[in-house]
Amino acid sequence: MAVLPYSGYAYAEAFFSRDQEAWIAAHVNAFGYFGGVTRILVPDNLKTGVITNSRTELVLNRTYQEMAEHYGTAIIPARVRKARDKATVEGTVGIVSTFILAAIRNQKFFALRELNEVIKERLHDFNHKPFQKKDGSRALLFAEERASLLPLPKNAFEMALWKSAKVAFNYHVEVDGRYYSVPHEYIKRDVDVRVTRNVVEVFYEGVRICSHVRLNDRQDKYSTQEEHMPPNHQQYAQWNGDRFRKWAAKIGPQTARVVESILTGYKVEQQGYRTCMALLKLSDSYTSERLEAACDKALFYTPRPSYKSVQTILKSGQDRPPEYPEPAASASKHGFTRGADYYRGGQK
Repeated sequence: MAVLPYSGYAYAEAFFSRDQEAWIAAHVNAFGYFGGVTRILVPDNLKTGVITNSRTELVLNRTYQEMAEHYGTAIIPARVRKARDKATVEGTVGIVSTFILAAIRNQKFFALRELNEVIKERLHDFNHKPFQKKDGSRALLFAEERASLLPLPKNAFEMALWKSAKVAFNYHVEVDGRYYSVPHEYIKRDVDVRVTRNVVEVFYEGVRICSHVRLNDRQDKYSTQEEHMPPNHQQYAQWNGDRFRKWAAKIGPQTARVVESILTGYKVEQQGYRTCMALLKLSDSYTSERLEAACDKALFYTPRPSYKSVQTILKSGQDRPPEYPEPAASASKHGFTRGADYYRGGQK
């Protein structure tokens, strides 16, 4: 619930929880309902908004502070256990609990949207209901108070979550199972990642070093920008996994299986391109038929053969079938084989 101090004009909305997403959404929706922004916000001290509120220090949640800056308002939380700092909203909560919640207590709702539609209807009636002890209504007083509100920005605030991360050796950071590239100079550095519904931004010591369009479930797991790659990786930028797969399929199905295992064996597919290139180039030195046979041989031993194992098979000729069957070993050829005379008990 949010209440304007002069008119008592109120906004109320139901949520499943008081987590950060709900907390920010409630503020954004309230500002939209009022059609403007108050110069000061006086919230409760819940942890989703206020981290520390003491006589000497005020620390706000980073996302909450960003929201305030977006709307040009200042957040001054109520003092701990000082309900009179927000007396208007405290008093209105009790009134609304009777006017709205008590009135719909016997109704059943099967979706949060249905509940909020009814709350909105009752809220309209509440704000336009005449005062009991004075003339007018909250809506009439709000018509005067609205001129004191700050204008809404062009775009509503888009909630962002912050997380700390370390840039991996593959110059990517992980966000919700997706990987986003960072300039390779920041490998092993600790960075801050700002995540919104549509964008992922990476900051180092307060400076934004890159941004990506946020990947969704239907897209690849990796977003890699060519300029973030080390120089020795950029030469493979024009290649992609599908191109290696098509090349391998032309050689044979077993070669295609080996290439697929290489590409899926890395956290970042691009890191397997060099190995795939080296593997497929073996067909120039040993022919496509021998490479296919070597891959088939390697897959017999392991489902994920390495480039080195395939190369070793080719170098040693293990991919070639034997030209002649090896003769059976004769016992007489072995010097340690004892003859029948030995087992006669020493008889001559």
